Amino acid sequence: MTVEIDREVARPAQASSVIETALRWLAIRKEGEPLRFLRYALEDPASESALVLGCLVEPTATMPEATPEPRAFAVWGLIAHEISKLGSAEDSRRRNTLMAAFRLPQAPDTGWKATLDDRFRQLTGLPGVFGDPPPTTTTPMHKAWRRAVGKLADCLAEKLELLGQDGREWQDYAEIGRKAAEQASGRLSSDRRSGAESPFRAPSPGAQPVFVERMLIRVVMRRRLVSRRMTERDIVAREDGVDGFEVLASAGRTADLSELPVKALWACRLSTPRAKSPAPARLRFPKVLRRGDRHHFVSETWDDDPKDWKRRIGVVVDHHGIAPGAFDDHGRPIAGLTVQVNFDPQCLPDACWWYAEQTEPERLRRPPDGDRHLLEVADGFVEHTFEKPCQPREGYGIVFKWPHE
Repeated sequence: MTVEIDREVARPAQASSVIETALRWLAIRKEGEPLRFLRYALEDPASESALVLGCLVEPTATMPEATPEPRAFAVWGLIAHEISKLGSAEDSRRRNTLMAAFRLPQAPDTGWKATLDDRFRQLTGLPGVFGDPPPTTTTPMHKAWRRAVGKLADCLAEKLELLGQDGREWQDYAEIGRKAAEQASGRLSSDRRSGAESPFRAPSPGAQPVFVERMLIRVVMRRRLVSRRMTERDIVAREDGVDGFEVLASAGRTADLSELPVKALWACRLSTPRAKSPAPARLRFPKVLRRGDRHHFVSETWDDDPKDWKRRIGVVVDHHGIAPGAFDDHGRPIAGLTVQVNFDPQCLPDACWWYAEQTEPERLRRPPDGDRHLLEVADGFVEHTFEKPCQPREGYGIVFKWPHE
């Protein structure tokens, strides 16, 4: 849906009706969290996001650090802060409706759904908030939404006008936005009613300081070898100064990049390894990330030893964890760890199964028929998304049993 806004008639941060239109547009996005579209609006002035969300992001030009990432966090923090002030208690209908609309913590254990109506439906599980017994439709949520989004727009219009003149408070809102983004990604997640702690274990002291929101591994097999293994990662920096990511392809044999079994495909470059230093290959980012910054990049590895035929595709979590799996309306994975394998038609496995947090003997032991870990190889393809969070210091993957093995 494209929204036309006359900027000469309604100047940014002055008309709450324009801001309400922007908020409604953000809330019905199915492709991801609002922060993502706030960044798009700042990075691509010709995009639809920029057209609709200009009234929210343009006042951040008064920030001392006026680059897209902190500006997006600042707007997101302002929205989260104003939502937290609406309603008189944690069981406020308006506050809970706005949190669901904008996918703010605390999300349900399963995460927020893709559509606005589905997220409102998730609120029926809140005891006593929308009536007792809980409603069977989302009508009460939509009524609360209509009132709440208008009130939020009024509050934002007033605040944005002030911030557009004096941007000294923007940095405080940027920190609120970073924290809200971290909570949404799972690291600081806790249930506000039960007080439960984060679902993620503490990483080891030497873990890579990133949290992975989405990791998609696509593997093409040739006979029993990995011909190609492409990995897409969406990460969040857990500290300032993150300039790259290490991948498990030994850089100790040579200083010649062309001889390493790893390639940088998108938004990263392969760093020159130190000669005779047995270390993983390092993918450098175009810019150094600050805590809370996000980055999407793609790399590729392959077998460089023809004798090294594979029994599994595995992932070792040497960072702060991977988000639980989530899907869009079409069943495509949009969060978590997903492994896809395309087998050679001339060399199909007898069985496939997934493993998580098991010892080596357990991983390689074929589950019994009917076990939920067994995977169907359909037309030579197999796919699995790990629904639960992938913990630091653990291993996850897919195992193959080859014929006559």
